[in-house]
Amino acid sequence: MTGAPVTAVVLNWCNEHDTKACVDSLEQQDYPALSVLIVDNGSPDGSGPRLHARYPNAGYLQTGQNLGYAGGNNRGMKQALDDGAEYVLVVNNDTVLEKSCVRELVQAVRGEEGVGAVGAKILRYDAPDRIWFGGGEFDRLRAIGRHIGENLVDANPAEREVRDVSFLTGCGLLIPAETLRKVGVFRDDFFAYCEDVDFCLRVSRKGLRLVYAPAARLKHRVPPVGALLSPMQIRFRDRNRRRIVRLHYGLLDTVLFAVWFYPTRVALIVKYALQGEVERVCGVMRGIVEA
Repeated sequence: MTGAPVTAVVLNWCNEHDTKACVDSLEQQDYPALSVLIVDNGSPDGSGPRLHARYPNAGYLQTGQNLGYAGGNNRGMKQALDDGAEYVLVVNNDTVLEKSCVRELVQAVRGEEGVGAVGAKILRYDAPDRIWFGGGEFDRLRAIGRHIGENLVDANPAEREVRDVSFLTGCGLLIPAETLRKVGVFRDDFFAYCEDVDFCLRVSRKGLRLVYAPAARLKHRVPPVGALLSPMQIRFRDRNRRRIVRLHYGLLDTVLFAVWFYPTRVALIVKYALQGEVERVCGVMRGIVEA
């Protein structure tokens, strides 16, 4: 095995088909020092044990319950650190990595100073010539991460220049072990959505850089363009935006966020109510009131 040890954490919850495709792509990487850790989030369909049997050379961790994206990945990251990983790759199980992805991510970290985390270029699985994530920006007014170039044609598929950004998505994120020791893992109580925003803010607060490495590429299975968020997505996204404000904002930014957030949520409630979308109305309301 050559190179710094990297552990890829792949979180599964009742999605055996996509998880297999992701692990297969990890096993085909051209980075010899890569190991895979499959974390099953208490899947009730039995997919966890089947994946464990299918990939005997991969690590396996059973959480016993659905801890969400944050909690499940946290268990995996902590296990990876205990096992001696120098880098931890958090990667969505509904992604497929190009053969050189891990190597390019590691090279980006090792070739730059003060890097706290590095993100890949992420393309749409259903339209691999179009970008899903081409670097990110933290939108302070809306307390959310914005994807640069989302749904645009990948006009420069051979680009290699590493650049600093203010947000990286947790969909494909390489984190040095030292960053995790300094900053910690995701916040368990976020459960899902915006845990990567909070993590990036904490990394930046420690004076570490967030960098985007476009030569590292993967494809992500995402909903069709224009698809509505599910009630669960609405609830957790908005609840966690409010948590980010409480954790990271001063008085002025908190007021500015409130002036934008609450009127737009009321408008969404009216819109969904007129459309008869009762569950989405409930999702918005829960996102407003949950602590």
